[in-house]
Amino acid sequence: MVKLLAIEQGDIIKIENIKGNVLVVSKDFFNKTGTIIGCPIVADIFEDALHIRITTKDIHGVVLCEHMRLFDINIRGYTKVGRVKYEEIIDITDTIQGIFDYI
Repeated sequence: MVKLLAIEQGDIIKIENIKGNVLVVSKDFFNKTGTIIGCPIVADIFEDALHIRITTKDIHGVVLCEHMRLFDINIRGYTKVGRVKYEEIIDITDTIQGIFDYI
């Protein structure tokens, strides 16, 4: 896979040896460290409070917000395959934040 220099919040990437695509949910300043936090995108699952549907030109699926993972992109190859709309990344990061909120 081709390794790109910059990964930004809202990018959809394909990571070597990971099935499916991953949505980058971590902020850009964190991504510059060479690690990202991402959530998997799957095609066939129900939507609910933690499963947010996204649609791009080429990618349609549901982001599993409760399945966040830390990926070291210095070690793994990756390819940028898309990007979600600004409004969608706001909804998704708000959902993730809600997992950790008190009360």
